[in-house]
Amino acid sequence: MTQRAAVILAAGQGTRMRSDLPKVLHKVGGRAMLDWTIDLARRVGCQRIIVVASPAGEQVQRHVRAELGDDALAIQDPPQGTGHAVQSAEAALAGFEGDVVVLYGDAPLVPALAVEQLFEELSNGAGIGVLGFEAAVPGAYGRLILDPSGDLQAIVEAREASEEELAVTLCNSGVMAASAARLFDLLKGVTNDNAKGEYYLTDIIGLGRREGVQCRVVQCAEDDVMGVNSRAELAEAETAFQARRRAELLASGVTMTAPETVFFSHDTLIDADVVIEPNVVFGPGVHVRKGAVIKAFSHLEGARVDEDCMVGPYARLRPGTVLEAGAKIGNFVEVKKTRVGRGAKASHLSYLGDGEIGAGANIGAGTIFCNYDGYLKYQTRVGAGAFIGSNSSLVAPVTIGDGAFVGSGSVITKDVEPDGLAVARGKQMQKSGWATAFRKKMAAIKAGKKKGG
Repeated sequence: MTQRAAVILAAGQGTRMRSDLPKVLHKVGGRAMLDWTIDLARRVGCQRIIVVASPAGEQVQRHVRAELGDDALAIQDPPQGTGHAVQSAEAALAGFEGDVVVLYGDAPLVPALAVEQLFEELSNGAGIGVLGFEAAVPGAYGRLILDPSGDLQAIVEAREASEEELAVTLCNSGVMAASAARLFDLLKGVTNDNAKGEYYLTDIIGLGRREGVQCRVVQCAEDDVMGVNSRAELAEAETAFQARRRAELLASGVTMTAPETVFFSHDTLIDADVVIEPNVVFGPGVHVRKGAVIKAFSHLEGARVDEDCMVGPYARLRPGTVLEAGAKIGNFVEVKKTRVGRGAKASHLSYLGDGEIGAGANIGAGTIFCNYDGYLKYQTRVGAGAFIGSNSSLVAPVTIGDGAFVGSGSVITKDVEPDGLAVARGKQMQKSGWATAFRKKMAAIKAGKKKGG
């Protein structure tokens, strides 16, 4: 198969975002938009990925170096349009003889299938493939002008278009593919003789046609090629991603009683026969397995939920949480970096951080794993079948043995042996009549204050 490369344009300033964070690093589905595009390039088999950044885009440059290495970075200086941006990647692709797709760091939802179809057009003899879409409101989009045979004749920018061309609704996404040799050869002939004084990548279509190059269009949905230039458009992209992911999960056998209220991350994995109640949020790194129920108003991130578990309502699972099969985490329970064993339960009002809970253990309401001393974190271990009474504080590092009991209200600072009972609380005292005397005393003080004004 012909080798493939991607040139990702990410040099835009993104001023309409009004943010110190570069536009392409804003997130959709919990993932930077640039990372969506890098992942797309990988999924379609690109052996080389070059990201074009601006000289002032230090955050983007650091991000690319960390993700892809120094060789993957090209600098567009100064910015002179999309054609010039792609030319800026030529040196980084020196010696590459395969096909190149041009992608965008602010278009996170482009489907891999559409890019595969572009490469397929090249394999079938086209010289250039362009990804287009039917626009509901064409507006400022470039128009794709087809000849009678259905081949692409030209891409006309809206500001350069005639009235007849503006009536065309087939629009340019900006994504296109060609062999590296043809792409960079045609770019040499592009000029900046246009309303903006920029070098348009789209001009290679007209130049190619004059040389007898066949240009083909692949179509996709308008939402697929949505570009993000503002916070409002970022919200629209998030909405589109969430709608797409909900539909995929419903089709795969997941039950959602109010899907429009459930939010997923780019890597959320939900098996068939999981039930998700309303108002649940999944941060990155969550896998929920078959038969689990995630009840309303729960938040999960970096967690694994095994078969037949129950989570919530109003539960929070933080990174490092593992719930083994049949475990239950209930109302207002927060779990962090803790493995909860098969069938274990923490049903109410607890914090379980940096711990291990054995199979079948029961954690009573109000239990706290006291895992932090202000400097370091420590482990709490609760054995299989142990019972922790309500309102207990387990001061780590501490181990509660298999089958042990901890009395309610205890502060446990030492290990508890298997099948033992630990009770650690102050001795109860009682003073007869004390409350009556206290009330009289306080009433007199209060009355005196009122007289004094």
